[in-house]
Amino acid sequence: MRRALGVLRGLAVDVSPLRSRDFRRLWLGQVITVIGTTMTLVAVPTQVYQITGRSLDVGITSIVALVPLVVFGLLGGAIADAMDRRVLLLITAGGTAVTSVLLWVQALLPGGGPLWSLWVLVAVQSGFFAVNSPTRSAVIPRLLPLEQVPSANALNMTVSSAGVIIGPLIAGLLIESGGLEWTYLIDAVGFAVALILLVHLPSMPPERSDPDAVRPGPFRSVREGLAFLRGRQILLMTFVVDLIAMIFGAPRALFPELAATTYAGGANALGWLFAGAAIGALLAGLLSGWLARVHRQGLVILVSIVVWGAAIALFGLTGSLPLAVFWLAVAGGADMVSAVFRSSILQTAAPDEMRGRMQGVFIVVVVGGPRLGDLRAGGMSAVSSPEVALVSGGVLIVAAMLVVALVVPSFRRYDARVPSP
Repeated sequence: MRRALGVLRGLAVDVSPLRSRDFRRLWLGQVITVIGTTMTLVAVPTQVYQITGRSLDVGITSIVALVPLVVFGLLGGAIADAMDRRVLLLITAGGTAVTSVLLWVQALLPGGGPLWSLWVLVAVQSGFFAVNSPTRSAVIPRLLPLEQVPSANALNMTVSSAGVIIGPLIAGLLIESGGLEWTYLIDAVGFAVALILLVHLPSMPPERSDPDAVRPGPFRSVREGLAFLRGRQILLMTFVVDLIAMIFGAPRALFPELAATTYAGGANALGWLFAGAAIGALLAGLLSGWLARVHRQGLVILVSIVVWGAAIALFGLTGSLPLAVFWLAVAGGADMVSAVFRSSILQTAAPDEMRGRMQGVFIVVVVGGPRLGDLRAGGMSAVSSPEVALVSGGVLIVAAMLVVALVVPSFRRYDARVPSP
């Protein structure tokens, strides 16, 4: 019995980073905001459809949000490397809170207000998020010892996974009861509370290898970050392997078709398909205690992506909804492990003066990869079938990771105890 309890304690999520008062404040801010943020992600497309009644406009809304995410994801990382990160967190959290209040006001207008103003607010909020996210990630190694960074990332991603499940459920209940505008107000209140927590963080000006060097402008700073990345094979490969996994394996675009055909007899098939990966990620987060003891992080990333690819292929082969959700959960858990270590490598192997820019590129890849994957999956399904798109993509991912392991042995051998980029 004691041995079983010891095993469970070893698997349970490592909460030791929460002993740091400053990290605890940062993490609690994310706990408070994540549900409101995911509720807004449900409310915006619903409101667009209520205004116009056209799915095309919902699709355009995604592009409206994507453009500032890409632009400010890169610029935001550069800004995070040039100014006090605590101040930048306060500015972006405050800006997001104000934008959420304006979205609430817009939703109260007759007919939900004009579409163009909703798009403007969505773009502005997306820009604030694109700056806030890499800054939040870049400050973690300043608040904790480097050996606790993987555990801190696991805690953050566990919260995010829970939010992806809980937030849409609450939003759905509010929208069904005619209270769509309340989703925005809850988001605004969450960021206002997070703002109070962030105020108490210590000042975090960027550390520089050459304090006397002239600070470049934001665009030149982005170019310097990309040039730095080109010369660091380990860091570059963290982005390459994730792009391969997402472009050939992202299954979301196929869920509506599969729910209407293969799983048409299943209760709430669409909801279960969308929830499957998040359930797996949440379980992986709750059982992430072992991640803190992993040193061969590059090898674990490759194995995790192989598991992701195999699970996506097996998802494509099954006609049973429970099995489909199971394989999606396996894929989601594997992706969570990969994301923890990819983010940890960026935070520890890159110098402090580059961390913001590296996290900015990370955000662009995390946001852009699945959207390219949606395009590939949808296009291949149109000329063949969803099953062919899933199985072929999964097999290609497994093969690609084997090639990476052979062609780039330095990534396979990467050891966190010797954090060389």
